[in-house]
Amino acid sequence: MPKVTVFNQSGSQVGELELNDTVFGIEPNQAVLYDAIVMQRASLRQGTHKAKGRSEVRGGGRKPWRQKGTGRARQGSIRSPQWRGGGVVFGPVPRGYSYKLPKKVRRLAIKSALSSKVNESSVLVLEGLAFETPRTKEFAAMLQSLSVNKKALIVTNGESENVALSARNIPGVKVVDATSVNVLDVVGHDKLIFTKAAVEKVEEVLG
Repeated sequence: MPKVTVFNQSGSQVGELELNDTVFGIEPNQAVLYDAIVMQRASLRQGTHKAKGRSEVRGGGRKPWRQKGTGRARQGSIRSPQWRGGGVVFGPVPRGYSYKLPKKVRRLAIKSALSSKVNESSVLVLEGLAFETPRTKEFAAMLQSLSVNKKALIVTNGESENVALSARNIPGVKVVDATSVNVLDVVGHDKLIFTKAAVEKVEEVLG
């Protein structure tokens, strides 16, 4: 079983924690990780693009000149696609890009992402995390005591709202609940900081 160091909020080491092999100790599946990241990024697309077709552009209700006898090519409307200001052929229309992978694939992807971070020694565990009031300065001092100076994902298990409020103004730091951990967040941050309660919740859900 993989082991990680447990710290308190002051940055002092207070013990070790054995992680569940089936969640944090599997062989990462890179292909599934890639598929999950592409799926999540596709779901983030707004899909609000729009171009007008020939039936939507303004004007062009009358035939510009007679069919025969002018020496010019026959035309039915000045808003046909070949005209300047005409409609767009097969232009983009609003659509949704989101899709879903099978549940087992999604679970394998998040386990692969977590196991990769454990293999890189990028996972820290806190004994607990709480602030009486929102204190960004104290949160930043805690990260400094843990030697975290890069992008960090803080995973809690329903800790007080003050934790999220304390972290939201720190660049590169994001706080999520244990039930909302996802592949894109895990891969997109250099360090993962779990509370002990969050580790237990993740293992309960994924194990």
